[in-house]
Amino acid sequence: MAKISDRGINMPLSPIRKLSPLAAKAKKEGKFVHQLNIGQPDIPTPEWAINDLKSTDFKVVEYSPSEGELSLREAFVEYYKKYDIEVTTDEMIITYGASEALMIVLLSCLNPWDEVIVPEPFYANYSSFAGAADITVKPISSSIESNFALPSIDEFEKLIGPRTKAILICSPNNPTGYTYSKDELEKLKKICLKYDLFLISDEVYREFYYHGEFAPSILGLKGVEDKTIMLDSASKRYSMCGVRVGAIVSKNKEVIQTALKFGQARLSPPQFGQVAVESALKASDTYYREVKEEYKKRKDVLIEELSKIEGVKYSHPYGAFYTVVELPIDDDEKFCSWILTDFDFEGETVMFAPGSGFYVTPGAGKREIRIAYVVEEEKLRRAMKCLREALKVYPGRISEQLPENATSI
Repeated sequence: MAKISDRGINMPLSPIRKLSPLAAKAKKEGKFVHQLNIGQPDIPTPEWAINDLKSTDFKVVEYSPSEGELSLREAFVEYYKKYDIEVTTDEMIITYGASEALMIVLLSCLNPWDEVIVPEPFYANYSSFAGAADITVKPISSSIESNFALPSIDEFEKLIGPRTKAILICSPNNPTGYTYSKDELEKLKKICLKYDLFLISDEVYREFYYHGEFAPSILGLKGVEDKTIMLDSASKRYSMCGVRVGAIVSKNKEVIQTALKFGQARLSPPQFGQVAVESALKASDTYYREVKEEYKKRKDVLIEELSKIEGVKYSHPYGAFYTVVELPIDDDEKFCSWILTDFDFEGETVMFAPGSGFYVTPGAGKREIRIAYVVEEEKLRRAMKCLREALKVYPGRISEQLPENATSI
């Protein structure tokens, strides 16, 4: 009997979606499920973009250029200027969201069995894409105690070997919400110059930054332009997850030319999606400000409610719309399944993403969950009340461990 590939066998299930059948069953049983597992914004997609999409009058929906429509790339150029990012239309390729952008960049810049260093926890699909390309992820641990700040240069250097080709970051970060400062980006720049590495940055949450006007970008680094590659997407920015439009942006012409070969192989990015995104990019500063303020309010509500729950630790998000929470539990997947199958509070329960799915280090994240604060404030409060009540009765709850060498009284 023919067998599937080792690559397919080793491809992990998404920690964000793997419990969906349990959530569906809970809903069928009459429970209301607060879905905090996935970064699906509930804020309406810009009305003007929907209207422009409806008014299209294509007689034939043709292939677009493999690098994306020129008018869309021109719109991105103008958009980036607001964030002090100066690029040209020849320095970007439009992709099927940031996911395809990362896959193409990995295939363009790394050979099979090359290594990419990624601070963990990280977006779960990074390891999926790397695995599909036979690329090795070398995790570098950050901790909830440091709010998931950038690990030290020494820790990076310990991991760098002859097959190390790149460092991959996400800022503002999914799943932690941490956002790297200009100083931290400068440290990464020095490592990449010293060891001749690519610096790849997933910046899809740029607007959602709560400690300044906008998050620092690697494209603002000077003297390292040939090594920096930025990944972007319209999905979260405009509540357009389904249009599947993203971009690769780099001043390294060889990277862009090589990425275009893969772009040509998959033919073209989605035509209707490009129409919608080009329209959405016309958003006013007021739009961005109002959306950011809404998420900031939700963040503050979430932190307020988490602070009321005994025995939890949580990261303080600087950006994006996620936080990682450490719970007094025995196992993250067991808890996330149990709260859907065996628990409800006043007919309600919650769907979380198990934290261990955002790590590749064995055993890491087993007491953590990721929370996406993508629902309105009152629902967030109800969801956190469910969590508080669930922890009181969860059979696998554990007591806080005593410090090493301490004795109980």
